[in-house]
Amino acid sequence: MGSTWRKAKLALGLNLCVYVPKAIDDASPSDDPSGRSSNVAVVSPPSGTSDFRALMPTTPTPTSSGLRLSKSGSRSFKKTCAICLASMKPGHGHALFTAECSHTFHFHCITANVKHGNHVCPVCRAKWKEIPFRGPPSSENPHGRARVNPINWPQDDGYVSMLRHLPRVDSSNRNHRLTPLFHSSEPIVFNDDESLDSSSETPKDTQHGSMRTVEIKTYPEFSAIQQSVSEENFTILIHLKAPCAPMVQTCDGNPHGNTNLSKTSRAAIDLVTVLDVSGSMAGTKIALLKRAMGFVIQNLGPSDRLSVIAFSSTARRLFPLCRMSESGRQQALQAVNSLTSGGGTNIAEGLRKGAKLIEDRKEKNPVCSVILLSDGQDTYSVTLTSGGAHPPQPDYRSLVPSSIRGGMGHQIPVHVFGFGADHDSESMHSISETSGGTFSFIESEGAIQDAFARCIGGLLSVVVQEMHVGVKCVHPDVHLGPIKSGSYANQIADDGQSGSIDVGDLYADEERDFLVSVNVPPACEETLLLRVSCGYRDPVSKETVNVEGLEVKISRPLIVVEQMMSVEVDRQRNRLWAAEAMAEARAAAECGDLSEAVAILEACRRILSESLAGRLGDKLCLALDVELREMQERMASRQRYEASGRAYVLSGLSSHSWQRATTRGDSRDCSLSQAYQTPTMVDMLQRSQTMSPASRRPNPQMRHAKSFPARPQPR
Repeated sequence: MGSTWRKAKLALGLNLCVYVPKAIDDASPSDDPSGRSSNVAVVSPPSGTSDFRALMPTTPTPTSSGLRLSKSGSRSFKKTCAICLASMKPGHGHALFTAECSHTFHFHCITANVKHGNHVCPVCRAKWKEIPFRGPPSSENPHGRARVNPINWPQDDGYVSMLRHLPRVDSSNRNHRLTPLFHSSEPIVFNDDESLDSSSETPKDTQHGSMRTVEIKTYPEFSAIQQSVSEENFTILIHLKAPCAPMVQTCDGNPHGNTNLSKTSRAAIDLVTVLDVSGSMAGTKIALLKRAMGFVIQNLGPSDRLSVIAFSSTARRLFPLCRMSESGRQQALQAVNSLTSGGGTNIAEGLRKGAKLIEDRKEKNPVCSVILLSDGQDTYSVTLTSGGAHPPQPDYRSLVPSSIRGGMGHQIPVHVFGFGADHDSESMHSISETSGGTFSFIESEGAIQDAFARCIGGLLSVVVQEMHVGVKCVHPDVHLGPIKSGSYANQIADDGQSGSIDVGDLYADEERDFLVSVNVPPACEETLLLRVSCGYRDPVSKETVNVEGLEVKISRPLIVVEQMMSVEVDRQRNRLWAAEAMAEARAAAECGDLSEAVAILEACRRILSESLAGRLGDKLCLALDVELREMQERMASRQRYEASGRAYVLSGLSSHSWQRATTRGDSRDCSLSQAYQTPTMVDMLQRSQTMSPASRRPNPQMRHAKSFPARPQPR
């Protein structure tokens, strides 16, 4: 009988399983190749269910026995039945039932509860699609053992038929390990993406009044220069603000007369998530990753397409680009819930598979992006570059496939999330910079979902694509000097009379600031310095939009008695000074001189406090001071810098160079990200925090996985 039951557990383990008291001749837990007891498993809902809550990954809590945590974490599970409050310790002669919401009860308690018409979880009140019921004992079901029945199936049938395909058994493995779900063979060409939603075409009734164009403003450093004076490095600020998301008028058939309602019309996205499932992700990390991915899936629309790639020593595509319709979300949630951890960390292979998927797709949504999350260091693909007299350095650019690296207008941004203290922040930052994405540092466990929420809040609101800003000198004796545009590429013509900045994509209401230097010759009358214009593509209407040039001029009085510098120019100059100080401090820290790094940051803080914006209490200036002080604290010791300082600095540099919000550290001070947050990011972040109130408590620092090697010695 014992061997028969073992075969039954093997056949049903990944789809339908309950706890059954172990017989005397049954196998011990050590018979399981994984070394874990397989007595309890989560019952999965049938593929036709429409209740996503039953499929949503849950937050690790003391009662979430459906999540695989470490051995130390499993000791904190509650061992009492929430109905009768008696012990649920295995081996005490009572069968256990684990529902799809991951809460466990005595089987006889929950069947009595269901018998009275209660089809919701007594703990979390989740509505079940599958319920336990007790049938008459028979030779096939000895001792009246636990069975499960979907609510809409007749309960007087003989026995439940399995609708889902059973996992394949690898007969070549003498331990007969089950091949995990979604491990099907992959095609050679990834052109099996789901067709685009025809309803995602631009609505004919789009309100043209709300389709505002990009707003351009310019601020000269001073509004006037004396006639006889010339300036060699006169600074002009170019400020851009993207339009809000366009609105369409819809009719909902409201009988009270208010039939016209406005809703947002946005560009659909192809999103590829490349997720680390190596051995160091075991336990709480992968459980939180599943919950965060569940949030992403729930907030994508039916016109958006998603594909998930999981990587460890190798990479696999869990499913092709699929529209997030009702059925698509179910498939995505089931795939994410199937993730298990193990193996090494091959980031390059994961990105290669993601790039191939993007390159091979037969149809394309207007917006495309990659999200990469890893908690480790690539131990497979990093090459070394010859440094001449210097030691060879890692070539992290080699991790990014050329097809998404940029050039020829094909750049696909990779937004990178370094998870925990053991990830290689240098390689993560390099991947994001090379691809045009951002780098976020997730230091604490509870921040991963909020970090994803902030990111997709922006990705789901792209209103400008392929934007180019043109700058042309108007006065014949005016020539362009350096253009300070951060990570955005800029060009200046050989004659110095014109230049441009490649801005790329902008989210709704997003802002950009660039400082341009020019020379100002002596003149007896008002001087026209520059004409600024821009052009871009609207991803919704697919039309090209050109914004007419805006002239920058200054007055030329005979004598300038007194005038104040532009606060707007000073504010952005402070931002650039702070970013330069962060880069210099990081370089000093990498050379082992932490005291010099701290001194550089302190000098910058002093400059900011003495600046015009600093004296006026400018909010950005105050936020920069808080950030610089935090960096000083994280450079207090070599150990602190290696554990979190490097990643914190790189995340800050990423945010300032792209002028885009990132997650930094444990995000205790919200002002660090608010400088670049857009309304859609704020809205998505609030959704995340509303859905997961438990994660709002102070987050503990990420616990290191004991099985993963510590970070190498200081470089």
